[in-house]
Amino acid sequence: MNRILLSLGTAALIAALIANASAKDKKNETFLKKAIQGNFAEVSMGDLAQKNGQSDDVKSYGKMLSTDHAAANQKALDAANSLGMNPPGGPNAKQKADYDKMSKMSGAGFDKMFATHMVADHQKDIAEYKKASKSRDAAGEYASGQIDTLQKHLDTAKSLKAGK
Repeated sequence: MNRILLSLGTAALIAALIANASAKDKKNETFLKKAIQGNFAEVSMGDLAQKNGQSDDVKSYGKMLSTDHAAANQKALDAANSLGMNPPGGPNAKQKADYDKMSKMSGAGFDKMFATHMVADHQKDIAEYKKASKSRDAAGEYASGQIDTLQKHLDTAKSLKAGK
């Protein structure tokens, strides 16, 4: 009788550990999916800033975004592959809609809306990356390695928004 109870207890513990690991994997996959989509979106927005921006600072920031997020996306894709997930191939629908809206703008109006968008976007990203960086796997390592770059992007976007 005790062996049966011990076996049932062991089976329940194993099931709980598997469920917990599976939930953690799902959370990390969700983070990486969003990160990859975000990187695709930032590359596109950076390219758009170089094309539609008025100020040299906005154009320069756009180039930095495109370069940094393309490099980050390669790392995110590597992390996704190491976790055996099928990564997205582009930005999500909201990101595409934001791009479409901003692609119709140019000059000072574009610069202002772009800077405002980048501040909000990078504030949200930093919070998500800090949370994900607590994971001790490929997703967490990727997140940890990007926080400083995202902070630099946020600081620059804030100075663009303030008109400095």
